[in-house]
Amino acid sequence: METGVPRLDFLLNGGFFQGGVYIIQGQPGMGKTILANQCCYHRATLGETSVYISILAETTGRMTGYMTSLDFVDENVIGKKVIYVSGYQQLKEKKLTEFKEFIRLVIKEHDAKFLVIDGLDVIKSLCNSDLEYREFLHSLQSHASLLSCTTLLLKPTGSNVELTYLEHALSDGVIDIIEWRDGARAVREIQILKMRGSNYLKGGHEVEITSNGFIIHPRTEVQFGKPTEGDTQEHRVRMAFGVKQLDDMLHGGLLSGSLTTMFGTPGTGKTSLGLSFLIAGAKRGEQGIYFGFYETPPRLIEKAASLGLDLKKYVDSGLIELQWQASVENIADALAERLLEGIRENRRKNEKVRVFIDGMSGFRRSMAYPERFGSFMAALSNELRNIQATTLFSEEAEFFSSNPEFPNRELGSVVDNVIFLRYFELRSRIHRLISILKMRDSSYESEIREFIITDKGLVISKTFESAEALLTGHPRITHQITPVVETQAKKNKPKKKITKTKSVLKARKK
Repeated sequence: METGVPRLDFLLNGGFFQGGVYIIQGQPGMGKTILANQCCYHRATLGETSVYISILAETTGRMTGYMTSLDFVDENVIGKKVIYVSGYQQLKEKKLTEFKEFIRLVIKEHDAKFLVIDGLDVIKSLCNSDLEYREFLHSLQSHASLLSCTTLLLKPTGSNVELTYLEHALSDGVIDIIEWRDGARAVREIQILKMRGSNYLKGGHEVEITSNGFIIHPRTEVQFGKPTEGDTQEHRVRMAFGVKQLDDMLHGGLLSGSLTTMFGTPGTGKTSLGLSFLIAGAKRGEQGIYFGFYETPPRLIEKAASLGLDLKKYVDSGLIELQWQASVENIADALAERLLEGIRENRRKNEKVRVFIDGMSGFRRSMAYPERFGSFMAALSNELRNIQATTLFSEEAEFFSSNPEFPNRELGSVVDNVIFLRYFELRSRIHRLISILKMRDSSYESEIREFIITDKGLVISKTFESAEALLTGHPRITHQITPVVETQAKKNKPKKKITKTKSVLKARKK
């Protein structure tokens, strides 16, 4: 049966079994109550009745009061399809045997198909022995099975409250919610410890609680790590950057459906090239997505305009979508989900979609476990290929390093193409250069070329045949050269007017 909690059914490999008994445990404040209520209101949308029995000291009115602030709560079904019952007084005044009968009668009276008992630790504390506690759990299993009522038992954990062997053995499933500190950041995770009869997904998965309720973000490696059957393979075409000299170096552009990384130091023109790539596609009616962490949409539009690129025109027309998020306190798997959902949405408009991810460090900084980055990128790249998006990444290198190293070796083996940009110093002047280091399934020009950024876009020079060791940033001059910057300056330099002096004129008369 469906839980109604985003992606929980994915972790459970289909949801709960009808008539099963499941324990949800976690420290106070982890979201157990929200998760359970979310299941109740989802069952109400399907026409089923749920009963929520609270054995805690707080009243049901107080609990429903703060629950109504969540978007999934429908106040119209409270008391009709979602029934709240206070079991605290019942359990306090009557014996445990009578309380078991009370639970059975409540289920039958409302013909409930979903039951939540909030406060399993209170029930355990009132049992005189393990045998009595075992009998209570057996009784719950019998009621759940005979009445086809799926039951959730909520239990707090802490230093003195842990899952017992009896609870683990007698329940059909156990879900654990924990929180830990990654520096100053709090990371909340959900883990399926047991799920009888199901090939559930193991390991921890980050969660967040928003106005939409309890949201789970399964690890990207789990979601997209295995090969999937994608769309029918389209005929691959060239996707140009709109910079003639660069497109010539790429023999027409990148192959559609490929993954390309632009690796270079800050300020070398990675974002400018990425925007040019998206706009070149928009001019052909192709959809484009900018997915970045550092430059806001207004700044991007302004930056593009300074290069002679009308980004605003294509954003307003819907051909280019700007997705920006601050590079702080993100969940990497949530970012991947947002990116992929955006691509799928754009593919409904046009099968040809260009994607520019400006700053892979944004994903890396969002990792609660940094060692995951390699496998995360492999899985994300696999899905990007599967949905046939032509993707461009930007990756930063260190300033003026003599031995530039690729920040992530795993990414280097995953991508199809590598474009290298860097600075170099020559004759007391800083220059930029660009080169193609790798291009899978295609030939390309391997020359190292200089380029400048102008108000009309990028200008790329011919091959640097007069110097060597350029990639180190410390070139050695082999013979006289005229860099493109000087050539451009000479072209723009106004001609001097020749004025004849009086002495010259007198000499000519003689």
